[in-house]
Amino acid sequence: MSGGVVLQAIVAGLSSGAVFGLVGLGFTLVWSLTRVLAFAHGDIVVGGVLLAVLAVIGTTPVAISPDVLHSIALVVLTLLFGVTLSTLSYVVAVRPFLGRGRRPDDLLGWVAGGVTTGLVIRTALAVALPAAAYAVPDPLHLDGIGGGGVLHLPGGGVVATRVFPVLGIALLVALVVDRLLVSSSLGRAMRSVAEDPDAATLCGVAIERVVLIAFAIAGLLAAVAALLVAPAGPLSVDRGGVLGLDGAAAALLGRLGSSRQAVAGGLVIGVAQQLVAVSPHLGAAWSELLPLAVLLAVLAARPGGLLAPREAFAE
Repeated sequence: MSGGVVLQAIVAGLSSGAVFGLVGLGFTLVWSLTRVLAFAHGDIVVGGVLLAVLAVIGTTPVAISPDVLHSIALVVLTLLFGVTLSTLSYVVAVRPFLGRGRRPDDLLGWVAGGVTTGLVIRTALAVALPAAAYAVPDPLHLDGIGGGGVLHLPGGGVVATRVFPVLGIALLVALVVDRLLVSSSLGRAMRSVAEDPDAATLCGVAIERVVLIAFAIAGLLAAVAALLVAPAGPLSVDRGGVLGLDGAAAALLGRLGSSRQAVAGGLVIGVAQQLVAVSPHLGAAWSELLPLAVLLAVLAARPGGLLAPREAFAE
C-alpha cells in the first residue's frame, strides 16, 4: 500500500469510527447503569432514521436533497424515534428482568428480550420497506460542504468531503455527553447509580428515572449516529445488526463502563476496518469480520474483567 492509500484509510476510518464510538457510548451508558447489554441498539440506529424517512417521504425514499422544512422534520423525527425506541426497549424488554437495584435478576430474560426487540424492529421495517436497500436523503446537507465532492490527499489518496463534518459532529456530540456525565447533577446521579444503586437510593436518587433518562440519551446517540451514517450509501434494514456489532466492539475494546474509551475504541475499529479494506491481501469482505474478531479477542483476553474501574465511567 502506498502512503496516500494509508492516509486515505486513516481519515475515512476516523470518520466512520467516530460514529461507531457514538453507538458504543450508548452501549456503555446502558451497561454502566443496568449491567445489561443493549442487543437492540444497532437496530434502533437504523430504525430511528428509516421511520423518520417513512413519515416524511414515504415508502420509496430516494437520495434527493430535501428542502429546509423536510430537513428539519427528518432530523427532529429521527431524534424522536431514536429516543422512543430506546426507552420502549427498556420498558418492554429490560425493566421486567431487573431487580430493585436495577441490576439483572434474570440473565436469560433480558438477553432474550433485547434480541427479540431488535428482531421486531428489523421485521417491521422489512415489511414497510421491502427493497434490499434504500438511498436515504441527507437532512444535514453534509454532502454540500466543500462543493459535495472529494478531497485529494497527499500521496494520491481521495476521501469524500463529508467525512470531516461527520468526524467533527460525532466527536462534538461525544464531548457534550462526556461533559454532561462529569459536570451536571444528572451525570452525578448516573455515576452514583453506576457505582452503587443501593447507596444512591439512600441518598434520594430516583433510580428508575435516572435509568430511563440513560436509555433516552442512548437513543439520542443512536439517532445522531444514524443521521451521520445513513446518507453515506444505500441503507438496508439489516444494517442495524452490523452497526450493533461495531458499537459493541468499540465499547468492549474500551472496556465497558468508560465513556471516553468507548469513543476511542470506535476510532480504533474504524481505522482498522479501513486499513483492512484497502489491504491488497485482505479486502472489504474481511473488514466486516473485524468487529467480531475484536469481540472474540477481548473476551479471550479479559474473560473476567470486561468492566472498566468504577471511576472510569465519566473519564
